[in-house]
Amino acid sequence: EVQLVESGGGSVQAGGSLRLSCVASGYTSSRNHRMGWFRQAPGKEREAVAALYTGSNNIFYADSVRGRFTISKENAENMVTLQMNSLKPEDTAMYYCVADAVATGKWSAPAVYPYWGQGIQVTVSS
Repeated sequence: EVQLVESGGGSVQAGGSLRLSCVASGYTSSRNHRMGWFRQAPGKEREAVAALYTGSNNIFYADSVRGRFTISKENAENMVTLQMNSLKPEDTAMYYCVADAVATGKWSAPAVYPYWGQGIQVTVSS
């Protein structure tokens, strides 16, 4: 059974930084699959934040976070981090780690990711 476990998150003032981590276990995948992050704020739809291909250097960002957030993979193939700098109150949301088994479909579409973490709260105060 695949499990995604997030860590990090918390509360910070605007302009601050936070770092999220995600470790996948029980995961048998192709060499080129995707891991990434979505977020959902109260009353809003889920939004793709960032994703990367574990077997290449392809990285994707939402326009709203490009230049402020950095997604990266750690030495272990099934661990990704999301460094969030210059945080804004509108970044406040539940953040979810996601993963797929075979990298097909649009990176920002929730439906292409069969595996989701439980979510971790990020709160940015003004």
